[in-house]
Amino acid sequence: QVQVVESGGGLVQPGGSLTLSCTASGFTVDWQSVGWFRQDPGKEREREVVSCLSSKPNAATWYADSVKGRFTIARDSAKNSVDLQMTNLKSEDTAVYFCARYECSTWWPSIYGVDSWAKGTLVTVSS
Repeated sequence: QVQVVESGGGLVQPGGSLTLSCTASGFTVDWQSVGWFRQDPGKEREREVVSCLSSKPNAATWYADSVKGRFTIARDSAKNSVDLQMTNLKSEDTAVYFCARYECSTWWPSIYGVDSWAKGTLVTVSS
């Protein structure tokens, strides 16, 4: 059964850092593209894609303009996870973050390439 579990969220001050993990089961992250998405829980704004990492051997990366230069997506093959390292966090980064299998080259920046969503992990950036 294909499944992902997001972890690593929490409360962080503006300017701080946090690393999220997307741990997969039922598939190997080396050979599947994985995307990170977020949705502000307090607003009606729709879910948006934040970053994507394509499968090996290409391993290309995509970043939304709002996070470029601050977020880094990387694969940890040993843990079968795709991590999102977030630095210089801003209040507008506050959201529930989700990961999913997602074909970057086909669907970026649409969210319609995801067939199912996990529970996500909440990131709150506040002083």
